[in-house]
Amino acid sequence: MKNKKELVRFKRHRRIRMNMFGTDLRPRLIVHRTLNNLSAQIINDVKNATIFSLSTMDKEVKQKFAKPGNVKASELFGEVFARRAKEKGIGKIVFDRAGYVYQGRIKAFAEALRKGGLEF
Repeated sequence: MKNKKELVRFKRHRRIRMNMFGTDLRPRLIVHRTLNNLSAQIINDVKNATIFSLSTMDKEVKQKFAKPGNVKASELFGEVFARRAKEKGIGKIVFDRAGYVYQGRIKAFAEALRKGGLEF
């Protein structure tokens, strides 16, 4: 690992993942945060398959925000992600924050998902 913060996040994620599992009915949504972007993917852990993935580098999000690494951009990203997941037939998920603290961009993304109709 690069630094202590990243190591602590990785340990937290491992601890959380022990009790979290995505199925056919409730796939797992994992979110990854970088300084400039946010990406998320829906995974079926039974089949070890990624069902759907999206990033703030998507055209729909990138057109509206020059810098997609802020809270407002992650709110829009959550709405877009929820809409596209609904189109794929996904309504219920297990939210995996990947060890990131539930505040700022992660919280805004999660609340936008709920507002968009995903249940977790």
